Amino acid sequence: MIIDLRSDTVTKPSKAMLAVMMEAQVGDDVFREDETVNQLETRIAKMFGKPSALFFPSGTMANQTAIKLHTNPGDQVICDKFAHIYNYESGGVAFNSGVSCKLLDGHRGMFTAEQVKEAINPEAYYYSPTRLVEIENTANRGGGSCWDFNEILKIREVCDTNNLGFHLDGARIWNALAVHKEETLEQYGNVFDTISVCLSKGLGCPVGSLLVGDADIMKNAIRIRKVFGGNMRQAGYLAAAGLYALDNHVERLVEDHKRAKELGEALSKLSIIKAVEPIETNIVIFELNKDVDENEFIKKLKTNNIHIIGMGTNKLRIVTHLDYTDAMHEYVIKTFKTIFS
Repeated sequence: MIIDLRSDTVTKPSKAMLAVMMEAQVGDDVFREDETVNQLETRIAKMFGKPSALFFPSGTMANQTAIKLHTNPGDQVICDKFAHIYNYESGGVAFNSGVSCKLLDGHRGMFTAEQVKEAINPEAYYYSPTRLVEIENTANRGGGSCWDFNEILKIREVCDTNNLGFHLDGARIWNALAVHKEETLEQYGNVFDTISVCLSKGLGCPVGSLLVGDADIMKNAIRIRKVFGGNMRQAGYLAAAGLYALDNHVERLVEDHKRAKELGEALSKLSIIKAVEPIETNIVIFELNKDVDENEFIKKLKTNNIHIIGMGTNKLRIVTHLDYTDAMHEYVIKTFKTIFS
């Protein structure tokens, strides 16, 4: 039994999901004739109260398309120093859009409206024009941290005052809403100009993200997707997985969050652990004591069929997900106690 806790992207489609995928009604999506893709896009757009949504093969491509739609070469994007678009998208902001990032020193991947205000460049010609503010909810490197929606509203005000676009990398927005049940997708749709959402992380799909947005900015999204090589033909087989996940895999996210908290509690009791970041969703980030070798720690777990990921500087990450069962959970906690106590 291999227990893979490196990411929530490691899940495989369930038999029920595969059955739905094989029964999908498909067509040529480049001609916009795949009815299952159209159904998924319409459903996601409606969930956010937006007029338009577009299906993408990856969250990175959806984010990169949003940045391209909001900016011109030489412009600047404000984001957190931990942002996925800056750290984990292969320099795409520069390569694809020719823009730079103004990095904010936030707290666990989250910053304030005041920080945004201070980061906006003056209008003098020798500065890069600030054009876009980007946030990530949940914040991956912040340990799956969830934004305060009131702070998001304040940032929106700053964007409106300064004529800035506002993009949400909502790869794990489903996890955030599972914690903050008083918030709705439509509220997020009202605040952001563009939002990317992922189906292949917490929702367990094999492939797929969507970009939703207002009609004026989204009218060029399909052309950008084509430029990036993201147009697909009979993509309805993949879209069907997304429809199934929306019906069956959203409410169960609380199970992942519960197990993540229990893993954090187990880790915090080990003498070799320096600190465990606050756990809100399905991501556990913890730090080893300085005298503990990160690679040896990972190797010991791997020897016991448990796979996790290192983040550098003695920090490591565990992510719970759909394929992580109760039996696996009990084994992992028992293994922590056995080999590290």
